[in-house]
Amino acid sequence: MYPVHDVDAILLLSLAFAAKRHPADLNEIFTTIDLAQKMLPSPNKLSDAFARLSAYGLIIEINGGYTLTEDAQKMMSNQRKKDDAKKNFYRLKEHLADYLLKGEHDSIFIHPDQLRDVIDAYKADRKTSGRSWFIDKPKHVWVSKKNLVRGATLPGNRRKP
Repeated sequence: MYPVHDVDAILLLSLAFAAKRHPADLNEIFTTIDLAQKMLPSPNKLSDAFARLSAYGLIIEINGGYTLTEDAQKMMSNQRKKDDAKKNFYRLKEHLADYLLKGEHDSIFIHPDQLRDVIDAYKADRKTSGRSWFIDKPKHVWVSKKNLVRGATLPGNRRKP
């Protein structure tokens, strides 16, 4: 597959996590991209990535959701678990560059305006759903080494008379 764009690798990585149990919808895909990259690519680039990867037979659409094909799953399983995120990202780009097209596949075209609407809804939902301020923070309890060695009970484990 030539040329390989960063957005292609980002989309494959996010789909690998989002579509583990069932085909992921666009909102789930954007959530995983946001968690991994802290920034969402532009809708035009994402639309092109969907079209490119589906034309090469790496992404398929099932019941309105998107998932990886067997070739893409093999590509993801070849990743090393001990490597950090950057190395995995570059290894995936190398695998994509070495990938050869097998047969003809249907291209998935998602209009950039549709992606922009979903991204805007995701950003609005993210802003409103923030941290719940009604939950108390856990209080840290400091216990000295001397008490730990002696086997002293922790404050939460004391018996009340």
